[in-house]
Amino acid sequence: MNDIIPPQPPKSFRVTIEVHTRLSRMDNKLLMVLKEQTENPTLQSISRNALKQLFLDGRVQIKGQRAKPSSAIAKGITYVDILGY
Repeated sequence: MNDIIPPQPPKSFRVTIEVHTRLSRMDNKLLMVLKEQTENPTLQSISRNALKQLFLDGRVQIKGQRAKPSSAIAKGITYVDILGY
């Protein structure tokens, strides 16, 4: 099966999340992945409250659509774009 990789929006930072079982909330996993990555030091040191604000501002997207902290993540690979980074 070929994964279709959606185009990355300009001036955004892309995070690839791979899970083996469906997750009911994406915010905790996204925070963990951001802390583990090394390409963007600003997002690596982001706080839980700052991440929440990115969600509230609509700057976290999945497939070009605004994501919510309570958005589920399907089994497999999910591409999350954070606008402005």
